Amino acid sequence: MKLEEILASLREMDSKSKKRNFNQQIELIVNFRGIDAKKPSGQVDIKLDLPHSTGRGEGKALLFARSDSFAATMKEDFETIIMEGKIPELKKQQIQSILQHDVFVAEAPVMIAVGKYLGQDLAPKGKMPKPVSTDPGEVRAELSKMKSRVRVTNRRGKGIPLVQVVVGNDSMERNKIAENILRIYEEVEKALPRKKQNVKSVIVKKTMGSAIRIGGGR
Repeated sequence: MKLEEILASLREMDSKSKKRNFNQQIELIVNFRGIDAKKPSGQVDIKLDLPHSTGRGEGKALLFARSDSFAATMKEDFETIIMEGKIPELKKQQIQSILQHDVFVAEAPVMIAVGKYLGQDLAPKGKMPKPVSTDPGEVRAELSKMKSRVRVTNRRGKGIPLVQVVVGNDSMERNKIAENILRIYEEVEKALPRKKQNVKSVIVKKTMGSAIRIGGGR
């Protein structure tokens, strides 16, 4: 797969999509053939740092903090900051609100309290926080990286013969979306037993748009 053909499909997607009054997500779907998704050999489960943030996690970052001064320094970078002493007091409704965030980090010493009181809620959803230092520069760099990190898997439920993942949104530059798509596709192909032979089709679509096949006949 080449960037040029991805960009051509993105242009086709745009030309066939109606204007919506919200910023639609753009999704990539890779359909498989010749595999049994219920068996380990037919399962894909990859975590990737994409070249560009998909925008999915923008403004939805949460920090668990111990230091008041550190929390004050980082208040503009996080939608929510929860101090260590408040963690044992969190109610069920508050925990549900916490789960709506996309990016989770915690001062390293606070991980003990997070694990003890919230581990059973966060861990099953893959939302245990990343331990960080109190260096603001390092934390901001990690935030940027985490916002471009995605999980590509077909292990959900009983296993399905495809992967589907958000690669960007309607306001993003199309060349950035194309680079995200290429990165994901290359890694998915590597993870398949027979590589390209196990790829039935590659689709790109907007949330409420038509499915557009990348590469024509693939």
